[in-house]
Amino acid sequence: MSEISYMTQEGYDKLKTELDLLKTEGRQEAARAIAEAREKGDLSENAEYDAAKDAQGMLEMKISQMDKALANARILDSSELDTSKVTVLCNVKIKNVKTGKEVTYKLVSESEADIKLKKISTNSPFGQGLLGKAVGEIAVIETPRGNLEFEVMEISV
Repeated sequence: MSEISYMTQEGYDKLKTELDLLKTEGRQEAARAIAEAREKGDLSENAEYDAAKDAQGMLEMKISQMDKALANARILDSSELDTSKVTVLCNVKIKNVKTGKEVTYKLVSESEADIKLKKISTNSPFGQGLLGKAVGEIAVIETPRGNLEFEVMEISV
């Protein structure tokens, strides 16, 4: 059974646009590359043909994964979220217990995660550690260098 993916309307639309592009232009480009390689002669010893076929297979796998993600997507309206605990699409302000440094992250689906924009996936170790925590609770995040502790300072939409 596939896992449900919670997304914003913006994230859903972006994924759908990317998928449509891959299904049209991506497939056309893959077919063109295969046709060009086929014209170069004997297919049994044609590395270009093999590479083009591999690229086509990778493209189809990506299309399949994106189709599944969209099929299992549930679009959330941030105005309906409960901010008493950390959930997907919440902004959470946390403070490192050891250093006192504060930072705010938005918890999003895996397909919308972008650390540069301070959007972290709910499937990441960090996201998993924060989910379900309330203001004032300590989230323990397991890392290769040991556990990190963060206090939940604020939860907002």
